[in-house]
Amino acid sequence: MKQVAKLEFIDAVQRLGLGYHFEIEIKNALSSINNNTEESQLSDGLYTASLRFRLLRQHGYNVPQDVFQRFMNKTGTFNEPLNKDVKGLLALYEASFHGLEGETILDGAWNFASKHLKDLNLDKVPTILANHVSHALDMPIRWRPNRLEARWFIDMYEKQQDMIPSLLRLAKLDFNLVQSIHKKEVSNMAREMTTKLTCMVTLIDDVYDVYGTLEELELLTDFIARWDITGVDKLPLIISTSFMALYNTTNEIGYWTMRELGINTIPYMRKVWADECEAYIKEARWYNKGIKPTLKEYMNNAVDSIGGLIMLLGSYFLTVDELTEEGLDYVSKIPSVMHCSAKILRLNNDLSTSSYELARGDNFKALECFMTETGASEEAAREHIRCLVRETWKRMNKDVFEDYPFPGFGPFLGACLNLARASQCFTNMETDMAFPTTKPRGILCLPYSNPCLLIKDLLFTKVLLLEREHFIE
Repeated sequence: MKQVAKLEFIDAVQRLGLGYHFEIEIKNALSSINNNTEESQLSDGLYTASLRFRLLRQHGYNVPQDVFQRFMNKTGTFNEPLNKDVKGLLALYEASFHGLEGETILDGAWNFASKHLKDLNLDKVPTILANHVSHALDMPIRWRPNRLEARWFIDMYEKQQDMIPSLLRLAKLDFNLVQSIHKKEVSNMAREMTTKLTCMVTLIDDVYDVYGTLEELELLTDFIARWDITGVDKLPLIISTSFMALYNTTNEIGYWTMRELGINTIPYMRKVWADECEAYIKEARWYNKGIKPTLKEYMNNAVDSIGGLIMLLGSYFLTVDELTEEGLDYVSKIPSVMHCSAKILRLNNDLSTSSYELARGDNFKALECFMTETGASEEAAREHIRCLVRETWKRMNKDVFEDYPFPGFGPFLGACLNLARASQCFTNMETDMAFPTTKPRGILCLPYSNPCLLIKDLLFTKVLLLEREHFIE
């Protein structure tokens, strides 16, 4: 099998959602490809070079960005004739999302590929390729939850002339099987606990944003920091009820982890909740005093106030195979990969703010802070925040391949990636509601008339995306 055919096969297997069945085979194949990279580089076109780069980077190989230099001219920009190669442009665009901080060649690749892909007249491009271009511009593979991507790619793969029927049948069978397993797992105790934890994030956030006065919120923050129910009955009803709900839920989760895993997680949850509520109260003080923070001041606080760190901590001790105090100590210090995931969640959450909400000004958002600080227009502010999202993804691309000192850390790294990916999906969905267009969205809309239950591959995300009853036929 030629190298390009092998790369395409690996890519198809992964995008069909079958990669976890063939991890060893994929690892061996990519190792062989990586060892022979230098021999094939000179003869490869843009498409093959980009596909190989993306797959190798995805699996942790330190492929240098310099592999794209031969597609560039003396001025350091990509050769303009490449804009005629739609398939190559698409592959280059997808590869650019595996860039790291400071990789200027990949920054140039993104600029070049995205510009020319957006300029295409898709009516003149073959239908399947045009669908892939639209799908990628909507959201790159790197940012998509795996099961959602598999559901879309199964449709596309079925239409390809060179598709392998047995592989397609396996993909459909696997998708349906995984969905049936997800249905059963919804009742699993760990999922029940993560759902409660996520609901508490929403509840406490709403109390600080909507229901409490500043004086009441100061009391609530103090009670959460002390973690003591003494005198709670003297608090206003909304505050006492909220605190007791948080207190009881946290203790219930702590009891479950102690019984099932032998470790008391309450001290770790108390700390992250105290940090979260300190961030909430800081925002409340800003608002009540009419203080408008700079974007940097806002983001330093807002990464804590979005709730992502609580959900990630919960995902760690509720899903890890081997829970240790050393691992909990490490995660509770918020390593960079957790911070990046929560930061992407915050930025995407703020990007979904509508113009009406901005004009109303009843809540601080990154957009408003940047506009106030710089005098920029709303559209310029949105582009700046999108740029911050891309830069944070670059940092997380590096973090996920660091050497972590604890066993079973891989699934947690996947959870960090998937929280960021889920935020991309929710942002697109919410932005459509705030900025309606005539263009239909395909992220959460399943084309089959026989719908199916779709559960995010992320264990702890907010809700079931769509509740459906049947499977792929």
